[in-house]
Amino acid sequence: MNSFNEMCIRVSREIDTKSIRVRSRTEKELIRYQYAVRHLLTDLWKAHWKHPDAECSINKRSGYYSENARYRDPQLTYKMTVEQAFKGLIDLDLIRITKEGFYDRITYEGSLTRFKATHKLAEQFNELKGHPSIFLEPNLDVETIILRDTIDGKRVLQNYDDDKDTEQWRTNLKKINTCFSRHILDMYLKDIEFEKLQDELLREADKEPIDLTQKVLVRIFTNNSFESGGRFYRGWWQNVPKKYRQHITIDGKKTREFDFSQLNPNMIYDRHNLDLGSEDAYDRVLDGKHRDTVKQAFNAMLQADTQLNQKPDNINVEEIGMSWRELKEAILDAHKPIQDKFFKGIGNRLQFEDSCVAENVMIQFTDINAPALPIHDSFIMHHGYSSYGELEEAMRRAYHDRFKTSFKDNRELIKEVIHEEKKEEKPKNNDPNNVQWDNIDFDHLLEKEKEYSKWNERNDDWIRKVYKKLNCIFNFVIKLFKF
Repeated sequence: MNSFNEMCIRVSREIDTKSIRVRSRTEKELIRYQYAVRHLLTDLWKAHWKHPDAECSINKRSGYYSENARYRDPQLTYKMTVEQAFKGLIDLDLIRITKEGFYDRITYEGSLTRFKATHKLAEQFNELKGHPSIFLEPNLDVETIILRDTIDGKRVLQNYDDDKDTEQWRTNLKKINTCFSRHILDMYLKDIEFEKLQDELLREADKEPIDLTQKVLVRIFTNNSFESGGRFYRGWWQNVPKKYRQHITIDGKKTREFDFSQLNPNMIYDRHNLDLGSEDAYDRVLDGKHRDTVKQAFNAMLQADTQLNQKPDNINVEEIGMSWRELKEAILDAHKPIQDKFFKGIGNRLQFEDSCVAENVMIQFTDINAPALPIHDSFIMHHGYSSYGELEEAMRRAYHDRFKTSFKDNRELIKEVIHEEKKEEKPKNNDPNNVQWDNIDFDHLLEKEKEYSKWNERNDDWIRKVYKKLNCIFNFVIKLFKF
């Protein structure tokens, strides 16, 4: 097996050979059928590399394929996707259903059908050359501006009419995603450590194993409003636990992470032309004690649209030796200038503000083809952009553009995220940018290469892919000159 494309063509033909149809497909139906087979095999190939137990899902309700035109893939139809491609893969013993879905027409609730590759298909994936994160091109035309509302406790997609704002956001996001797609975003972990991490993520109810193919960000707005939420989601690095982020690499190079310090307090004070001062916004509450708990409470009080008489479940006030009411009063007393901003439900509005700042930061670096990977109010970049201050400067500039504040204030606005397990080692070889720091003896080096074999393979494939593209461009230019 040489390529995934060849596999998709072959499987499409095998389904046709095994199935019995009354009439042949029209040209349009054939295109959609082949697209559906490729779509399902793409999901299965990605799941195969994520984790042996990773599952895929499919909506088998016929009405789904004619609803929400803005968010669905127009090439996927019920007949070609469910009745022919999905059923055909089952008939070939390439997939098996792990959990049947259902849909209740009275409550409008249900779950999707879950399925995974059989051993037969897994063997075929193992024969493919390369990793899907290298050889699958991301869909840069998918809808990336998403509007949601919460109805009866459920998040529901909302349709909307485009205006200059949504069109500009979509244009900017396509530039950002295009930039990300040009680079290899990976994790420099030993093969066994990466597998262990995937196991941990699979066991967590609110997590998914890391899918290195997922480089396309979307921007999700909430409460049926384009002034609520708006943060960026679905980048694979956003699913990485904090202690593992230090291992993220861009184009095979080490990265560093910087975030905005005390972002919500800074935004509220600046938006209302108030002086936050130089003292830490959270430390001032309990004389620097229990900062994390204070921060949680502060943000919960901003998010709430009631007085929050009951303590939020995720805040542990027992460890600080005071009641929830006393903690609230301590925060209000320490922040008298903005007392009237709490319990007004402005948390989602603040998310919109920080998402605009994040967009600004990413666009600045997109213009020089450098990915700045967002995790809400922090950014991960090639270490060189932080070593020389470009990332910090871009973050300050983006914040200043949004809130019209001075660069020369005495507040701590930006700081590096220091991970507990991070070891500060100076490189000992001639390439200070290389993630493989140490000069070690040849046998040890070979052993280390084996431990990181999958990371090395992905990066080598990426280099070959880039070289091939550059060679094609070079040959094209030569032909132009000859002409």
